[in-house]
Amino acid sequence: MKIIISPAKKMNVDTDSLAVTALPVFLEQTRILCRSVQEMTFEEAKDLWGCNEKLARLNYRRFQEMDLEGNLTPAVLSYEGLQYQHMAPGVFTWEALSYLDQHLRILSGFYGILRPFDGVTPYRLEMQAKLSPDAKETPAGAGGSSAENKKYLYGFWGRKLYEELMKENENRTILNLASREYSLAVEPYLTPDDRFVSCVFGELQGKKIRQKATLAKMARGEMVRFMAEGQITDLEKLRDFKGLGFCYAEEFSTERELVFLI
Repeated sequence: MKIIISPAKKMNVDTDSLAVTALPVFLEQTRILCRSVQEMTFEEAKDLWGCNEKLARLNYRRFQEMDLEGNLTPAVLSYEGLQYQHMAPGVFTWEALSYLDQHLRILSGFYGILRPFDGVTPYRLEMQAKLSPDAKETPAGAGGSSAENKKYLYGFWGRKLYEELMKENENRTILNLASREYSLAVEPYLTPDDRFVSCVFGELQGKKIRQKATLAKMARGEMVRFMAEGQITDLEKLRDFKGLGFCYAEEFSTERELVFLI
């Protein structure tokens, strides 16, 4: 089984807490993307990122000075978003860290896919960014038509991320704790032999389940920690998750979605 999660926009450098054990598997593709951004003017890069002036200047400088093999941070410690704060990998036992290494994968617009202890450097590049040098055709569903997808990183990565997830994944199971933006980089390539299960964290309003983005991000991190601490490899055991007051709602769950309500 592999667990997929999204990256976070805010990143830090921590070269001391845990060791980097490898470089990202798609580093050569990352170099291509890096060069594409480095060749942009500041205004072009700012438009690509869609952020304010201060953030744009920070990230433009990062790309101009970027070293993809030096002063690296383990991926699982590099992101500072709510999901990672609630996962809290910095206080994991070695057994829990080993679980992450085996099962957790971070999807990234820049790196493609990351193992927890792959070394990364701070960057800004979302999967929906309109940057796709040498894009391949992608199936409809990954954010639009095949022709439209060629404008985005979905087209650049193609089926590579799916294929990497299925390596050493004997039961062909993916637990999706990623946002829609990132899960769409994998879902179009699933086959009938694959099991792809998403967790939904929401609250019942009338007859509809509503997800609040902030709470869902926190719950996804809590779920990763729950699984790592419990060494969980059977999805049926996820029903015992109680993080942040959520409880499994069997009546709303399906084979493809495990629903947790607060």
